[in-house]
Amino acid sequence: MKWLAGALLIAAVSTTAAAHNHGNKKDIVDIAASDGQFSTLVTAVKAAGLVDTLKGDGPFTVFAPTNDAFAALPEGTVENLLKPENKDQLVAVLTYHVLGDKVPSSAIAGKELSTATVQGEEVAIDATDGVQVGGANVVKADIMASNGVIHVIDAVILPPSMR
Repeated sequence: MKWLAGALLIAAVSTTAAAHNHGNKKDIVDIAASDGQFSTLVTAVKAAGLVDTLKGDGPFTVFAPTNDAFAALPEGTVENLLKPENKDQLVAVLTYHVLGDKVPSSAIAGKELSTATVQGEEVAIDATDGVQVGGANVVKADIMASNGVIHVIDAVILPPSMR
């Protein structure tokens, strides 16, 4: 199930990047596409058809799993999710990594909360000792984009309905 969540986040990151492209500031998708540690996520976002969404106005918050996070999923998970017949699952996983608002780390510091994702299900966020989202650790926060913010996470998270 973790691979599904990762795919979801990738889609969300790509969609968000595209949303706010004003002047020289890059959108969520452009930022992710220009950073090699997100190549798997970007591939997933493209396969899910979420690029235009994430290039939209947003604002979005994308919890972006790294290539290593995707690689940690059970063997064959990513490949399975990328198959055209599994697009709905991929979209669900990727959109579970996206919030429909811009949430910088300063807005949640010291808090524990549960918030709705673009996918529709809630994700738990614990910012009382570091920051965890859905059990994944935020390893780099506040990569600002023209249409939102990216927080880099060390695992792919899956919606409760897919676990």
